Amino acid sequence: MPAAAQRSTRTSRLARRLAVAGTGIAVLALPLIGATTASAATTPTVATASSLGYSDNLDGWIRASLQVMSQHGIPGTYNGIYRNVIRESSGNPYAINLWDSNAAAGIPSKGLLQVIDPTFRAYHVEGTSWDSYDPVANITAACNYAAARYGSIDNVFGAY
Repeated sequence: MPAAAQRSTRTSRLARRLAVAGTGIAVLALPLIGATTASAATTPTVATASSLGYSDNLDGWIRASLQVMSQHGIPGTYNGIYRNVIRESSGNPYAINLWDSNAAAGIPSKGLLQVIDPTFRAYHVEGTSWDSYDPVANITAACNYAAARYGSIDNVFGAY
């Protein structure tokens, strides 16, 4: 075989090997790049008072919760929520009851409306945080529970 043909064949073989190696590296890298991009794209937005355009305080938390509740057909009014929040936690989103029968059983009531974790999980509303101390998630889950049990948070006038 003439020298030029050998050089061309070697160059072609080398080019193919590099292409295959490069493709292999690219194939290995794609899942990493894709996973990062896909997970960022599929991370759900969690409703908070701020993300819904309300103040990050009790008034904003209630208004944001009412907006989420409305989207999910959960009944309740500002006054019903406010009355129960003040009775249960005095408006402290980090309130925790460490002395009642739930606490003695290892599942203390938490948050603005003093919800135990199993109830919070059972009545969690899609689009809110899974953190039971999150004000909007706590109010919304508690109102969802109250709606199922009492018809509305508006019908709750004591510990529930």
